[in-house]
Amino acid sequence: MTTVHETTAPVATPTAAAARITARLTREQKLSLVAGADFWNSRGLEAEGVPSIMLTDGPHGLRKQAGTSDHVGLNDSVPATCFPPAVTLGSTWDPALIERVGRALGRETRVENVGVLLGPGLNIKRHPAGGRSFEYFSEDPLLSGKAAAALVRGIQSEGVGACVKHFAANNQEAFRMRLDTVVDERTLREIYLTGFEIAVTEAEPWTVMCAYNLVNGDHAGESRALLTDILRDEWGFAGLVVSDWLAVADRVKSLDAGLDLEMPASHGAWDKEVGEAIDGGRLDAAALDAACTRVIELALRVAAERAARDGGLGPDHDAHHALAREAAAAGTVLLANDGVLPLAARGRVALIGAFAETPRYQGAGSSLVNPTRLDTALAAVEERLGQDGSVVYARGYDAENGTTTPGLVSEAREAAAGADVAVVMIGLPSTYESEGFDRTDLRLPPGHEELVRAVAEANPRTVVVLSNGAAVEIDWADRVAAILETHLGGQAGGSALADVLFGDVEPGGRLAESVPVRAQDLAAHANFSDHPTQVEYRESLYVGYRFHDTWGIDPRFCFGHGLSYTTFEYADVAVTGTGADREVAVTVTNTGARRGTEVVQLYVHAESSAVHRPEQELKGFAKVELEAGESTTVSLPLSHRSFAIWDVAQGGWRVEDGRYEIRLGSSSRRIRVATTIDVSAGETVTPTRRPAAAIATDAEFAALLGRPVPTPRPLTPLHLDSTVNDLTEVAFGKGLRKRLLAMFADKMDVSDADPATRAMLEAIMGQMPLRALVLSSEGKLGFGVLRTALGLLNLLPRRR
Repeated sequence: MTTVHETTAPVATPTAAAARITARLTREQKLSLVAGADFWNSRGLEAEGVPSIMLTDGPHGLRKQAGTSDHVGLNDSVPATCFPPAVTLGSTWDPALIERVGRALGRETRVENVGVLLGPGLNIKRHPAGGRSFEYFSEDPLLSGKAAAALVRGIQSEGVGACVKHFAANNQEAFRMRLDTVVDERTLREIYLTGFEIAVTEAEPWTVMCAYNLVNGDHAGESRALLTDILRDEWGFAGLVVSDWLAVADRVKSLDAGLDLEMPASHGAWDKEVGEAIDGGRLDAAALDAACTRVIELALRVAAERAARDGGLGPDHDAHHALAREAAAAGTVLLANDGVLPLAARGRVALIGAFAETPRYQGAGSSLVNPTRLDTALAAVEERLGQDGSVVYARGYDAENGTTTPGLVSEAREAAAGADVAVVMIGLPSTYESEGFDRTDLRLPPGHEELVRAVAEANPRTVVVLSNGAAVEIDWADRVAAILETHLGGQAGGSALADVLFGDVEPGGRLAESVPVRAQDLAAHANFSDHPTQVEYRESLYVGYRFHDTWGIDPRFCFGHGLSYTTFEYADVAVTGTGADREVAVTVTNTGARRGTEVVQLYVHAESSAVHRPEQELKGFAKVELEAGESTTVSLPLSHRSFAIWDVAQGGWRVEDGRYEIRLGSSSRRIRVATTIDVSAGETVTPTRRPAAAIATDAEFAALLGRPVPTPRPLTPLHLDSTVNDLTEVAFGKGLRKRLLAMFADKMDVSDADPATRAMLEAIMGQMPLRALVLSSEGKLGFGVLRTALGLLNLLPRRR
């Protein structure tokens, strides 16, 4: 076992030194410094003692490319602990546990001499079909923000920078590199920015990553309102803003907005334009100096932290594996149970489904981690039963694509019929959800659904275990004895599942996102992943449980839901304090026969309002663990923001005087106790009208926006933001697209990629903006040549 080097106190940020170095540099040096040196590394200044630092993935485990950095290298990374992704960590509702995971991530990252770990991701799960939902924590901004802040604190406690991403309103993968997110200001503030605000103000991340998409007409990396007015001036962010890879659309505008470091290397593609903009007075030279200073400051900080911790022998991978196992169990949600769980560790268990031996344990895409080891449910269940029981395994389906055959179903049915209990492991194969594309529906593979029905008919004691990165439709829920939602369990997920199945630990998770009956029920579904250049957030504030609870549309399983192996009672709710500063206390008692965990959730409901508001909103939570018969008092603070809305007319957070119901429960639909208080903050709120239905009409949406609903940008004429796929809109463009895709594939080295990674890369390459041709050409192609070429292409006939 290796020795773990103890964490030392954080090193002060060397702001003054960075500014002095910037003052000594030439313009050429400054321009060089604010773009990457290659795919993963910043550029250093050896003569000034400024090192190059590596910024690399990922949110739930280090993905450091081994060897050179000339391609994506998704399958060529150093071994690292693959912790459960954010979908599972968010379901723990346990910031203290998440911070411990962050500390382990930071330790493994520091030992590999990486300066910044690119995570956590905390975009809101606007729609469960979002392809990257597994990288995000929740549909709720408070839960997302608290989880992200915890992970940031843990990572940075080890002297490694965290990178909060993707800022902002990046809530789908399709068309993300040029999609314009049209969202009203109040919704942007209350739903899509609040999580970032919590993470920034409570954890002080060293870096923030801008998103690819546009927000209300401006690229996220060119929005001064987002990057300077809100992030820096309002929230006090003092770190570095880095672009997502190839997200810079106009370097002059991004520097002016406050984006510091462009990644990856652009090989001087923007230098001439930036220089001309400074000389012509269109860009203040101070903007370049500020970006340069922040790049130097980050590099010096990383070097100082590394020096302060020199001599550490590295992480204890066994301990980190055990932590990953603990986190996976803590994020496992018991959706339904007729008493079959926990299982007795004896008898004959039918374990059905290829995921039992080929686990789906992490998401596909840039967050792919090369695990130090990998537990399987099959081995873990066999080990747990030992000599007291036996396991009969039936594959059931192809792990890669989810397809089954009559023979596989028959084998599974036979195994189930002869067993004391059947455990069916199903979910989404990695090709179903990934960075780069969204799901087209929320269905499981047809073979998985067929398998569940066949096994349940053969054995009424059927337990279904789900492995998936986001919600799926479960119309067979009442046909089985129990359902466990494990999400994605990381490298120790197999052992964690055995722990939960046999009751060695509690299923500690609670849903961090609602599970709809059908995707079509969701208000967001009407405007999701359906237009190549624009998405309209016509559902406004009503995402997730805010939608279900306000508009009376029942979910399959509600936000916050999760059963325990014991029972709890709530009593003696009390509220103290004055104005909007309150403390809520409630007594929670374990009334069952065994130790268990409960997540106490506090929701605030405004009894009347001059503005449209959700029925209730999560404003506090706490996870407690109690012995049988034990009671504890849970105290949750409420503040001005707990009651406030964003008043667009006044440009600030305002509390409306009135009566508020304080609801405490174990989910958004299971409120155990409630009390009503009067709140007076002495503020006024500008009245606004609520849309008549969950999806705003044209007139209602325009009123929310405060301007006419913009017309989506057409695909032609072609421009720098047009994608490789858009080339097919003009004559002869299909062949050009084919050649460009082949060129990108060769550069990214996808020859040995697995099917999920290949699908992701193909989607990303097709959605690549044409300006990426210049940025990735290593100086061989300039923007002038590309603009000329696009002008010629636009003279060609349009495709019919």
